[in-house]
Amino acid sequence: MTLLRILFSVLVAACLAGTAQAETAQQKGDRIARGADVADDGFGDFSVQGEMILKTGRGTQSKRRFTTKTLEEAHNAVQKSVLEFKWPGDIRDTVLLTHSFDGRQDAQWLYLPSVGRVKKISGSGRSGSFVGSEFAYEDMVDQNSRNYRHTWLADERCPTGQGMCHKLSRQPLHRSGYSKQIVWIDTQALRYQSIQFFNRHGQHLKTLTIAGYRKFKGRIWRPSRMVMVNHLTGKSTTLIWSNYRFNVGMSPHEFTQNALTR
Repeated sequence: MTLLRILFSVLVAACLAGTAQAETAQQKGDRIARGADVADDGFGDFSVQGEMILKTGRGTQSKRRFTTKTLEEAHNAVQKSVLEFKWPGDIRDTVLLTHSFDGRQDAQWLYLPSVGRVKKISGSGRSGSFVGSEFAYEDMVDQNSRNYRHTWLADERCPTGQGMCHKLSRQPLHRSGYSKQIVWIDTQALRYQSIQFFNRHGQHLKTLTIAGYRKFKGRIWRPSRMVMVNHLTGKSTTLIWSNYRFNVGMSPHEFTQNALTR
């Protein structure tokens, strides 16, 4: 190696070290979260079957079954999804339509077959329970990093015990029922492993654990199990996902308010 190349290598190393030192905890947190966005982008569309298991504090269980379809519109910076309940009869044909935007407030609508109309979920309604589960309506939107301000806290063992995780704190930039959230994103594939939710009084309200990831299309990871535990009531809701199907050829017309009534 020539003297010139040695000097050049030293200069580059010094510049990189200076950049790393200059990065704040917030910049690092935002960079990691946006990296997780990029790792999840480019799936096109997919459908999946789901089962919802609701458990009371006393251990009583009830089950529901549903299907979900999701469309990615990269040119509009929006991800659209439709969740439709199939069973049991008292909730069948209830449909949730969600438009998750990049950097601005999401939009949601709920179709109730009992009254035959579409209801917009807005304001304080977003923090309400989704069909009696421990998931709020705002929990059902895409985890877009540009809707939060992140702060890196540490790199530590994942709460699920699966490798190492980036531990971040994030504050919603739009109206929310949460004051903050603590998220763990694994360092290997930038997959969300766990999220702690704190209410407006600063209490640790809920914890979401995400597990059973499988890889599709060579790079897209999707979980098979999500468990939301409410620490104040002792209730929990488990979502079990199966039969993922990608690139089924969905149309934007399937993700409109008019489509819900059809």
